[in-house]
Amino acid sequence: MAPRLDHVGLDVSDYDASRAFYDKALAPLGMRLMMEPIERVGGYGDDFPCFWIAQRNLGSDSGVHVGFRVEDRETVDAFHEAALAAGGRDNGEPGVREIYHPHYYGAFVLDPDGNNVEAVCHAPAS
Repeated sequence: MAPRLDHVGLDVSDYDASRAFYDKALAPLGMRLMMEPIERVGGYGDDFPCFWIAQRNLGSDSGVHVGFRVEDRETVDAFHEAALAAGGRDNGEPGVREIYHPHYYGAFVLDPDGNNVEAVCHAPAS
């Protein structure tokens, strides 16, 4: 399977106002707030949190986050290595992020414009 879009995230200037907006705006699409793994970060979806909002960290590089789903952890590692070699900046080495779920294995890089790009595998370690 080729990588596919897993989730998208936006930084927001007022988390509470944005949460109130998205709670109502996304309801007709069948989407609801599914999780807030840490304070002022929320994931929306119907059966999987595919759209995220997070309180903007003033001074951060970007307000955009894109995650690509891959089939195995080796591909996550290869993505991270290739992105750094291409001039990206590390924003989170490959590893398990249990805050999302026990098998969430991801790596994060900032592209030349400061956008946060991730490769993620949801499968257990083989």
